[in-house]
Amino acid sequence: MQAKQDAELPAPAINFLRHLAIERNCSPHTQDGYARELTKFFATYPDLPLSRIDSGTIREYVGSLYEQDMSSSSIARALSCLRSFFKFLVLRGVVKDNPTAVVKNPKKPSLIPKVLDVDQVAQLFRNEPKTAKDKRDRAIVELLYSSGLRLAELVSLDIKDLDLKVGTVTVTGKGNKMRVVPLGTFAIQALKNWLAAHLNANGDQPVFTGRGSQRIARRTVEVIVKNLGRKTLGIDELHPHLLRHSFASHLLESSGDLRAVQEMLGHENINTTQIYTHLNFQHLAAVYDKAHPRADRQ
Repeated sequence: MQAKQDAELPAPAINFLRHLAIERNCSPHTQDGYARELTKFFATYPDLPLSRIDSGTIREYVGSLYEQDMSSSSIARALSCLRSFFKFLVLRGVVKDNPTAVVKNPKKPSLIPKVLDVDQVAQLFRNEPKTAKDKRDRAIVELLYSSGLRLAELVSLDIKDLDLKVGTVTVTGKGNKMRVVPLGTFAIQALKNWLAAHLNANGDQPVFTGRGSQRIARRTVEVIVKNLGRKTLGIDELHPHLLRHSFASHLLESSGDLRAVQEMLGHENINTTQIYTHLNFQHLAAVYDKAHPRADRQ
């Protein structure tokens, strides 16, 4: 949270941001996002008391965002921030009602994520790692694909979170929620190889390090994954979340167990996971169109 933003926000908004940081333990990225949204809102209504902000004010504000040609997802994000903020104020007794309660989110197009196919994933692992850095990078990519971790979850892992005998990793996800995710055989071996090369490793240290014993940066992981995509697949679009999408799609295609995939991904709402059922239907439809003698579709 920046000082400039603090100066532009009323005291209840600053208290809310402190609540996000201290009580909810939200990431700096989330805190900054909420601070930006609140700064924008109060810049629009600088002299309007909180007690006079009603559903009409919120609808008017949403209308102004539409006039700025903001995307549906950006408007939904702004509304989500305001919902959380006014819910906080109601719980603290600052205002009586939440003016966002009756304002609906804009409809967002259903975006189906791209995924790698199984053969492309195999291509990522065709070269045997030789140096300690190679072993670290292999373990990173194996873990992203084996367990579907988010980038933030991967970089925050400590060695004590791994149970390589049982084959699980304990992950702290969004909202500080913990879940236990299985590790694949290849990921277990890759982690063993990396930790063996990781001098003076102990339980309280990060699993993946950059320079020295410092925890690896998110940007470093993104570069590792991107460079691997260029080297093995000849593409520039490979990123950690694409490996997560591929994990979910391949697992759901093989198992059909939507609830289990939801648990492993750490999705709070199963509707978020259901997007992968649409993805797999597209794949099946493409196979049908090519293979079935009576499909007759172009």
